[in-house]
Amino acid sequence: MVQLRIVEEGVVGAPADLTYRLIADMQHHHPQFLPPAFRDLRVESGGYGTGTTYTMQVTLGGKTRAMQMRMEEPTPGKVITEADLTTPLQTTWTITPEGAHCRVQLVTTWSSAAGLQGFFERLFSPAILRRVYRDELQRLDRYARTQVGATPQDGVATGV
Repeated sequence: MVQLRIVEEGVVGAPADLTYRLIADMQHHHPQFLPPAFRDLRVESGGYGTGTTYTMQVTLGGKTRAMQMRMEEPTPGKVITEADLTTPLQTTWTITPEGAHCRVQLVTTWSSAAGLQGFFERLFSPAILRRVYRDELQRLDRYARTQVGATPQDGVATGV
């Protein structure tokens, strides 16, 4: 098996602390900026940050699979990880302040399948996943901009 690593990043037009809270809030905010490749997100426990577990359907390259994920905050306020509980797949979100904006980097690592299936996975998955992540980062940027200046009663994540 070959270890694959996909990296994509973008600028979000909102402060790093707000952006971090939006990403960490799987119950209310994170679903608001997911691209169509991710659907049926259901929080099983928690809902914000460390210990949150959830399931979702992921469709990439015409193939759909169920995932059960667990969120951790190895560096609260800066780094969030989402790990699949049934495979070695892990995605790391790193949020870096840049004045009134921030930079968000997504890194996903996993072990590719063996044989012909693995060959096609290594050939096509990186480009497909990068495209999905670019879409997600653009959606996050648009959504985060709507949350700048919102008050807690308007629904902005407050960092439970």
